[in-house]
Amino acid sequence: MTAAKAVQFEERSISVRGGRLRYLVGGSGPPLVLVHGLGGAAANWRELAPSLAAKRRLLIPDLPGHDRSDPLPCVPNLNPYADRVVEALRREGMLPAPVVGHSLGGLVAIRMALRHPDAVTALVLAAAAGISSTRRQARYALAVLGLVRPARRLARRRHLIARSPLLRALVFGYWGASDPQALPHGAVEGLLEGWELHTDTIGVARALVRDDPRNQLDGVRCPALVLWGARDHQVPVGDGIELARRLRGPLRIIPDCGHLLIVERPDACRDAIESFLEGASLV
Repeated sequence: MTAAKAVQFEERSISVRGGRLRYLVGGSGPPLVLVHGLGGAAANWRELAPSLAAKRRLLIPDLPGHDRSDPLPCVPNLNPYADRVVEALRREGMLPAPVVGHSLGGLVAIRMALRHPDAVTALVLAAAAGISSTRRQARYALAVLGLVRPARRLARRRHLIARSPLLRALVFGYWGASDPQALPHGAVEGLLEGWELHTDTIGVARALVRDDPRNQLDGVRCPALVLWGARDHQVPVGDGIELARRLRGPLRIIPDCGHLLIVERPDACRDAIESFLEGASLV
């Protein structure tokens, strides 16, 4: 079952400067945007999107170079990725809207808020990249992954991985999930879906490691919630503390949860997102 069927969304696309951006749209109510992380896809939101769609109209893109969206030419930063998500929202008549971003998607969401302040009403940054990802160790790790390209091999075996607690632990242990063996089958397939189709995760990774937003966060005008897994070994909780301090927003830490909090604890994420948006009168 695809993410579109599971969430009962419609698959759509737009062309921006000759490049296709694919996204899912569905649900009813005020708008909300969900932006996935590096190497992810719209399907990553499989566990969380259905409950959010009960109250909101969601737009969930595949970022450029991911899954079925075309790659971008060499870009120095993440601004073009942010611009394309905003353009999709504009064409759907869903502006302004709050944005939830996971990992890389959190940094894309920040860029959206800085470049298009009238388009973004609130930010939810779930284990957002942008601080530790600019360090030398992160650059080396991304370079090695780009050469080895394990994702394509894993995607071909996603059904087997989803059924095997041992393989789930090997693929998602430590760096991803606090308890990978407890991940639902659908969540695992949603995480791996699209990996065979990615065309330029290395290009966006290079833009990511050059894009440190810290000195610009005082330009974010909308309210922001920082959401983190207590056992995140990929992006440390200290990054979340710094983001919350600079954005002058609340920090919510979810216990017994790693970097993949949107699939590990979707109910806790949903409650945090809905409570925050309701408190900010964005209903």
